[in-house]
Amino acid sequence: MKTTIIGFPRIGEHRELKVATESYFRGDSTQEALVNKGKQLRRMHWNLLKDAGISLIPSNDFSFYDTTLDTAVLLNIIPKRFLDLQLSPLDTYFALARGYQGEAGDVTALPMKKWFNTNYHYLTPEFEESTTVKVVGTKIFDEYSEAKELGIETKPVILGPFTLLKLAAFKGTTEEEQLFAVLAAYKEIIATLDSLGAQWLQLDEPSLVKDLSDEDRALFLKIYHELTAGPRTVKLLLQTYFGDVRDIYADLLAVNVEGLGLDLVEGKKTLELIETFGFPQNKTLFAGVVNGKNIWRNDYRQTLEIIEKLPQEQLVLSTSCSLLHVPFSVEQEAFPKETAQHFAFAKEKLSELTELAAIVNQTADALINEPLIRNQQLFQATRAVENQQLASKIAGLSEADFQRHPAFEERSSVQKYTLELPELPTTTIGSFPQTKEVKATRAKFKKAAISEEAYQKYLESKIADCIAFQEEIGLDVLVHGEFERNDMVEYFGENLEGFLFSKNAWVQSYGTRCVKPPIIWGDVSRKRPITVAWSTFAQQLTTKPVKGMLTGPVTILNWSFPREDISIKESTLQIALAIQEEVLDLEAHGIKIIQIDEAALREKLPLRKSDWYQEYLDWAIPAFRLVHSKVAVETQIHTHMCYSEFADILSAIDQMDADVISFEASRSNLSLLDDLNAHHFKTAVGPGVYDIHSPRVPSVTELVTTIKTLLEKLPVEKLWINPDCGLKTRGEKETFASLENLTQAAAQVREALVYESVRE
Repeated sequence: MKTTIIGFPRIGEHRELKVATESYFRGDSTQEALVNKGKQLRRMHWNLLKDAGISLIPSNDFSFYDTTLDTAVLLNIIPKRFLDLQLSPLDTYFALARGYQGEAGDVTALPMKKWFNTNYHYLTPEFEESTTVKVVGTKIFDEYSEAKELGIETKPVILGPFTLLKLAAFKGTTEEEQLFAVLAAYKEIIATLDSLGAQWLQLDEPSLVKDLSDEDRALFLKIYHELTAGPRTVKLLLQTYFGDVRDIYADLLAVNVEGLGLDLVEGKKTLELIETFGFPQNKTLFAGVVNGKNIWRNDYRQTLEIIEKLPQEQLVLSTSCSLLHVPFSVEQEAFPKETAQHFAFAKEKLSELTELAAIVNQTADALINEPLIRNQQLFQATRAVENQQLASKIAGLSEADFQRHPAFEERSSVQKYTLELPELPTTTIGSFPQTKEVKATRAKFKKAAISEEAYQKYLESKIADCIAFQEEIGLDVLVHGEFERNDMVEYFGENLEGFLFSKNAWVQSYGTRCVKPPIIWGDVSRKRPITVAWSTFAQQLTTKPVKGMLTGPVTILNWSFPREDISIKESTLQIALAIQEEVLDLEAHGIKIIQIDEAALREKLPLRKSDWYQEYLDWAIPAFRLVHSKVAVETQIHTHMCYSEFADILSAIDQMDADVISFEASRSNLSLLDDLNAHHFKTAVGPGVYDIHSPRVPSVTELVTTIKTLLEKLPVEKLWINPDCGLKTRGEKETFASLENLTQAAAQVREALVYESVRE
């Protein structure tokens, strides 16, 4: 029995790719150095998979920023504004990802969205009327040849044409108008790989696990009928993940591909589909039986029970999705042995695949059952002790615990009177730049190189400077900057019972942005106040309101590695009760505005609409309400959400019953505003007026235009002015300039509103 994976982490064992890429961005290294680092990492990863015994090793899963972007660039799907810059191919690539501001011009980046139900972000390909789709890149071919020169036969991977079209944006053109050229380009890719001697080509089609309309099914079948026509020797693997393909499974069985990749972890109906409709003998089943998104050890006995029900003749064991979503290796951690044995990161999952394959193969090796015995002993042992008091508290929650009184309209009137904020109040999302100095000082404190008193004084000086800067430029609602926080989730987890933390378990979120998710090990409760001291210190420095800054329970859950021994609903309610204690503490200490970030609310939303409420929203939305349900009418509750498609869940977001919500709108050209109006959205909103994921500084004129556009869609009394996300990852120079321009723009628009009011 063979083994494979869908993809491997590309940032490197020690985030080498992040370091090299950011060095190139700063101008500290050359393009040649960056390219060589990429080649070095690919070689290391291919050899690692080969040594682990993986039968079919992927190539072209490596990327300097994003594989969806790689596909767009390969196929010349590059908007004209980027081509007009006349940059080098690599710098054009990075301009697409990050935007560009320099001598060649000033352009915003491609829209960035969440990759299905993960915390990974992809760049949205943009087709324009002038787009000429054709194969102009060589990356997929070069990397296949590169591995072959090392004596490693790989399975090239590329985003499939159906998913490419479903994820793309079309401006001045349509999906139908671009289809012929897209098909021709993919046919050329297949033909070129055929000529190079490739044995397999993996076409990733995760969009097949979503709800499919009749039109979607017809488009898919048309694409693959055309794509697979004609002679070829390279075998095609149609790979799906993140769910099951219930809407199209029967059709897939007849598609002219040699392999079909199915998810048996998140695919609730995958096994049922196979048992009901069968699986053709002329196809290879790539069975996703090892979880590619979580870090817990695979329960071999449960997995073997699934494998036994699958057709054995042509079966390849695989991960449920790319290992991009898990850290590199447990070997880099300092967990006690009794703790570490419960975890499997990317490298360890390779061993799980090969051990499962060996057990199924039933070789003559007398020790073959040792991994199975060891695995079952692990799962028979008790890992975490239940907090019975917490369990009783959750069991005793009633409907009243999830409702805030009075209603939104009455609260809004009271808060307007008590807070005395101007029209178009300005604020930020919370965090300020975490400079090298901030990170170095925190590291010194953790290593006991400086005292707690010295560290606290340092943080107080940073907060004081941050407050002074915000007052100087005229922001209306201030923040303390969050200099004490390493990460918006990790920081809270460190102050809650039930969490474990890694040293090097980094996972790519987008580009060079990596996160280190906490591990929810046991029951969660608050062991002490978390943010109260820093928020109250900041508030003492100013007469303007300072927001208390918290991370919401759903985001803490979604941006951690969750437990698998209890439901995510129960785990989220545990976190919600802990954060509720913090909210009430902040309020008791005089903090009048409290922001509870739910940046990742949409992230775990089931990909099928029929599952949205029963499986997720029916408990995720109440979990947020539980956090703030007991605050006074005068306390204004804010929340924030990151890059996602919100239009289809706006009614649920309104049910969160926050007073103000801020979210990304800059990269999506403020298209969400029409949806807000269509849903009669009651909550006050702060659509991000500029993109913080790009280093470019928006001008005052640009921001004035943006704010005026917002006012064409939203009433002035409901509109807040803010960046689209936290500023932690940005440099100080660009941040300070952007915020100063933001406040100047807001002031100009206010003056114009007053002038227009007087004229009327």
